Amino acid sequence: MSSIDRSQSVGGTRTYEVRTYGCQMNVHDSERLAGLLEDAGYVRAPEGADAADVVVFNTCAVRENADNKLYGNLGHLAPKKAARPGMQIAVGGCLAQKDRDTIVKKAPWVDVVFGTHNIGKLPVLLERARVQEEAQVEIAESLEAFPSTLPTRRESAYAAWVSISVGCNNTCTFCIVPALRGKEKDRRPGDILAEIETLVAEGVSEITLLGQNVNAYGSDIGDREAFSKLLRACGKIEGLERVRFTSPHPRDFTDDVIAAMAETPNVMPQLHMPLQSGSDTVLKAMRRSYRQERYLGIIEKVRAAIPHAAISTDIIVGFPGETDEDFEQTLHVVREARFAQAFTFQYSKRPGTPAAEMDGQIPKKVVQERYERLVALQEEISWEENKKQVGRTLELMVAEGEGRKDDTTHRLSGRAPDNRLVHFTKPDQDVRPGDVVTVEITYAAPHHLLAEGPVLEVRRTRAGDAWEKRNAEKEGKPAQSAGVLLGLPKIGVPEPLPVAASGCGCD
Repeated sequence: MSSIDRSQSVGGTRTYEVRTYGCQMNVHDSERLAGLLEDAGYVRAPEGADAADVVVFNTCAVRENADNKLYGNLGHLAPKKAARPGMQIAVGGCLAQKDRDTIVKKAPWVDVVFGTHNIGKLPVLLERARVQEEAQVEIAESLEAFPSTLPTRRESAYAAWVSISVGCNNTCTFCIVPALRGKEKDRRPGDILAEIETLVAEGVSEITLLGQNVNAYGSDIGDREAFSKLLRACGKIEGLERVRFTSPHPRDFTDDVIAAMAETPNVMPQLHMPLQSGSDTVLKAMRRSYRQERYLGIIEKVRAAIPHAAISTDIIVGFPGETDEDFEQTLHVVREARFAQAFTFQYSKRPGTPAAEMDGQIPKKVVQERYERLVALQEEISWEENKKQVGRTLELMVAEGEGRKDDTTHRLSGRAPDNRLVHFTKPDQDVRPGDVVTVEITYAAPHHLLAEGPVLEVRRTRAGDAWEKRNAEKEGKPAQSAGVLLGLPKIGVPEPLPVAASGCGCD
């Protein structure tokens, strides 16, 4: 869970808190929910407050115990609401779309239930619930407004999500997302580029193109090469320094996309492409429309076109029917692909998915043993791949809140072009999130790199200016030259990939 807001009443103005569960799409939606509430006059109240006037749960439905977590949190809020007249609780997102008829029955103190297709209705539903003094349950069956057309409250001044599509046309047996978010619906390219240009004008220098199946973009508008064209168009936007995307599907990963990545300078040399399993038998049972040979062929082409690309993945261990030989095939692909990082999951039943009803559910002990073997192998490979970075000179975009120990080690943190996390020695001059520094890598660990020598160059950027201005406005004082605030918590900032790619299981 990532909590975007923690709040309490401020000077009579109603305050809000948005609690976000699940994937990067939910994080993006929560930025929109916050924007909608602020547009309606609510304010985000002080950090660490006990309760807000309005608490919104943006839920995920892909884990077996997702509903238990929700109802546990709702139960915790019940006495607070009883003691606080006027407090409201809203539940949205995938679990709300799925359990529309049961949430208010199980938690009658909930005021609003809304789905994935009508997040724009939240302020209206809250007001209606307040006036009518009864719960409002409104679940749209199809998308009412593309999320990116709604107001937003972005938590990062220098990086932003840009949604290019919603929904998914795949039928993976472990994933419930298509049933909850619907068929793929693409935005018009002009609307996407207009949004990116607006963000860049505001100081954003890195964007992440977002979709449940991002590289299938174009299927809804009838252009099979629409995604590669979009990447190339991003390369022409002045001031846009870094472009990433998540999460692609191997089925739709075509040669024109690889060429666009290699030939567009601001598209970063990084790819998060879910594998899920290395076994053709298991992939078939998952309804994944590729096989091991196809997957490894894509990896080979990407490495040939972009030699320094960092490739990461998602893997599910213990899918129903997975044999020892199936698992060995997954280990084989991991050895061949040499992922920089892999997000590994023990299979968890997703209620409402075909896989949850399949024969051959694997005993927990067996799944755990396989999982530990996979993690150990990937840890070894990640470390070996990171050691290859030692001695390289890299440009880092300074990040906010990425280094949990930065305040005690007197370091700062940033992301390399391939998205590796690098902790570097704090320079004498002021450096702000969004600025760019040049460093030489001196040490490698499995999950991060160190640059222990002096910073070779500092480039102050418009993104850093935007960060400084935003923080000055928060503090109510004129913007001045300021250093990085060490140890700042990361509250709703778009998680740099590949971290955020470990999402809904829709990949």
